[in-house]
Amino acid sequence: MVSGVHGKTYFWNNKIRKKIESMQLNGKRYTTIYMSLYGISNLEEISKKIFIETTQLMDKNLRKFMDTNGQTTIPEYAKTGIDMANFFGVTQNGDKVDYADFFSTDDKVLCFDDLERANVDVIDILGYINNFVEHDHIKTIIICNEKELSTKLKSSNLEMKTFIATYLLDKQDELNKTDKPMVEKIQDKIEHVFDKANDYERIKEKLIGETFEYAPKFDYIINGILMRYEKNPDLIRFLRENTGLIISTFNKSGTRNLRILKHALNDFSKIYEMVNKSYPNTSHRVIQTMLIFTIAVSFEIKAGKITKDKFVNIKDNEEYKSILVSSRILMDNRQFYIKEFDNNYYYNFKAEYRFFKFIEYYVRTRIFDMKLFKDNMETIRNTVDTENLPAYRRLLTEEYWKIPDDQFGKVIEEIVEDVITGKIRLIDIVKLYAYFSYFSKKELISYDIKTIKTIFFNGMNISSLTSEYCPNPEEELGKIAIDEVAEYMDEILKYFNSLNAQLLDKLYKEKADEIFKNIPMKMEIFYEKFDKECMNIPIFKYYDPYQMFQRISCASNEDIVLIKEKLVNRADKYPKEIEPEMKNIKQLKQIVDDYLKGKDPSIKIVMLKDFSKTLGYILDKYKISFLPRKEEKVEETEE
Repeated sequence: MVSGVHGKTYFWNNKIRKKIESMQLNGKRYTTIYMSLYGISNLEEISKKIFIETTQLMDKNLRKFMDTNGQTTIPEYAKTGIDMANFFGVTQNGDKVDYADFFSTDDKVLCFDDLERANVDVIDILGYINNFVEHDHIKTIIICNEKELSTKLKSSNLEMKTFIATYLLDKQDELNKTDKPMVEKIQDKIEHVFDKANDYERIKEKLIGETFEYAPKFDYIINGILMRYEKNPDLIRFLRENTGLIISTFNKSGTRNLRILKHALNDFSKIYEMVNKSYPNTSHRVIQTMLIFTIAVSFEIKAGKITKDKFVNIKDNEEYKSILVSSRILMDNRQFYIKEFDNNYYYNFKAEYRFFKFIEYYVRTRIFDMKLFKDNMETIRNTVDTENLPAYRRLLTEEYWKIPDDQFGKVIEEIVEDVITGKIRLIDIVKLYAYFSYFSKKELISYDIKTIKTIFFNGMNISSLTSEYCPNPEEELGKIAIDEVAEYMDEILKYFNSLNAQLLDKLYKEKADEIFKNIPMKMEIFYEKFDKECMNIPIFKYYDPYQMFQRISCASNEDIVLIKEKLVNRADKYPKEIEPEMKNIKQLKQIVDDYLKGKDPSIKIVMLKDFSKTLGYILDKYKISFLPRKEEKVEETEE
């Protein structure tokens, strides 16, 4: 067995095969049969391939072609086209041929290559090969990349394995214990339950007599790959200076596949050229990180270690980092995977910005998206590549213990200043409050809880004047990278929720103004926006009923009918969601009815009467809500 890195097939063809075919053993000459298992999806295909290689009945034209071209093995494309029926005539009774019956292999050496790239379970293939070795005593050589094989054995069906491992840990009450990181626990459990690699080792021990490691001089190979960039002096200089990074990232991938590395460096040459052309002052550190990331993502996606969708939903570096610092175990395979990815490829390499969406997208789809590229590069330029990354951003996007002690005090003071002046988003102030309460408890800062509360609550008031409504507070608060947050948070969360509700009101009021101003002159825009944005929100609560009536009464008869139908449809579909607007709907009906009193009939008047009737139908759905409480005077409700 030969195991080792890519390049081993070349070694077989140019060294081993020639050596075997030039030898005589006990007066017998051997010929070799080479067979790649790449893509094989069932064992019969192996028999068929060997049969074609060994049969004496080979197609004359093919034989002639091989002799003329000095070829000793049948090319792969020819094998698929060989007509089996012509070899045998038609089989009697149309039975399936068992190709293994036709081998003539006593003077052959079989060589199986690419064991790790077959689509059949490796253990089945080894069992199949074992038949040759044990029963027929055929000399057999297997070439494979064992490191890649063990990665494949471990990472196949990872989602299912993670789910089962988590379930078992939960049943054994191991899930909530904090004796070691959750990622590590799940990994250990997966290895314990599903260790196929051990089966492989056992079978290998029984089957393989000798193992030789093929280990070519690695720096020499990398040097050969880099030669192709000689025409680009800046790029070649950068790559040569960073050969160490290339090699270490390559090693960390665990798949020793030089073909993928070549592709990755090719992709990087395009990235390097675009960055230098459009953003010439990008820092050296950022470009180094891009190099690591391009190689890492290429291996993860192309070596089949992950399904492509692990990165798809991560939209930017900030989201990537928030997954890393989130202390909550969401039982989310993606979080589990991203933490592993980061621990592996960025181990001992510090970088603020280390997820480049435009690179991930380019490697995954082969499309270099200029908009993504520009968005990423602008963010880098405005944060990482300049010194003005705000202190509070540092605290929210990297683990706080990574801030050096001599900088920590300054970071805290800067954050306090920004909170006092309300420069920070409302939801971020809530997150920072959790950190400050925690720091105060651990005596890392000199502020007591009472002072912190005063500073932060006042800061929230100022921030709420410029902040936008936050639609997903729970998800945002899940990004806090400390565990002991619950005890400090009740009061501030209550206050945040009331401010956030006010921001929602403000948002809806602006939306209502923007949408209803299209009646009666721009009805197409009104319908489109109303359908898209207002069907399940109580938008009438935020618009003055008198103005609403003026607008509707100026609309065409056709539009009055259409608006009426939309309101019915909406009330039938989303009664609960739009209930808060019913007070205004009631007022609008009153205004329409007052207007209609004593009016002579016309089509417009008839349409408005229908409109009022429809508002009555909608209000009837909420009759119960408008029943007077006992202490109220009944007259007040009888409008």
